[in-house]
Amino acid sequence: MLSFIPTPIGNLEDISQRSLRLLASATLLFCEDTRETKRLLALLVQRYGMESSPKTFISLHSHNENEVLKTLDPALLTQPCCYVSDAGMPAISDPGAALVKFCQDHGIGYEIIPGANAALLAYAASGFEETAFSFFGFLPHKGREREIALDKLLAHGLNVVLYESPHRIEKLMEELVQKAPQRPLFAIKEATKKHEKMFKGSALHVSTLMQEANLKGEWALVIQAVPSEAATTPLVVQDILTLSLPPKEKAKLLAKMTGESVKVWYQRLQT
Repeated sequence: MLSFIPTPIGNLEDISQRSLRLLASATLLFCEDTRETKRLLALLVQRYGMESSPKTFISLHSHNENEVLKTLDPALLTQPCCYVSDAGMPAISDPGAALVKFCQDHGIGYEIIPGANAALLAYAASGFEETAFSFFGFLPHKGREREIALDKLLAHGLNVVLYESPHRIEKLMEELVQKAPQRPLFAIKEATKKHEKMFKGSALHVSTLMQEANLKGEWALVIQAVPSEAATTPLVVQDILTLSLPPKEKAKLLAKMTGESVKVWYQRLQT
């Protein structure tokens, strides 16, 4: 059985008892970064006294996953094993999806353990009341591709959640101020960590607040959708009949609506 383990995004106490048990018993660990996983295991042993069986570590990340999976023996996954990304939920802006599909294609049992996720945390903290939203992950780093992605995000019909690095958060805010200065948004950095910080307001207001803030740390943003126009009820024949228009104009509108001739409608309007 292969277990996909979400790891804390900042606070070590967010690891679940179930995850501790699975990590302790696993003999094979697929890791986004083996160094990060080994460091995490050492912290868990120190904090919780987790007993850890001997393990084999296999690096599996976005740059090598296709190559690794081509040569992976499915029989290896019959032993207790886990996939661990560096922080957060595997396969959500992290590697792991290709390994899920590998299990599906080969009839291998797998399970996804619930746990830490920055996107859900940010949306819950945002105070936006709409229940539906979209997750965009990271925008392209630069160029026309980034501009197209940002325009698509801003025109999206739902609130959107995206991630940004400390190296590009200032650039992102400049872009948002230029394109949509009054758009409401929520931003959180270093979620669950000691220096967690939240900002809410228009893009212009949040950008101003950030000028006085320490921007170091990983960011999650929630951008509110453009308010939709009030829903309109389709016109019906009675709506046209009540309009203060000359009979010929009414007849033309009614003919377009119903498919009948203008002459027929004009005659009806004269009776």
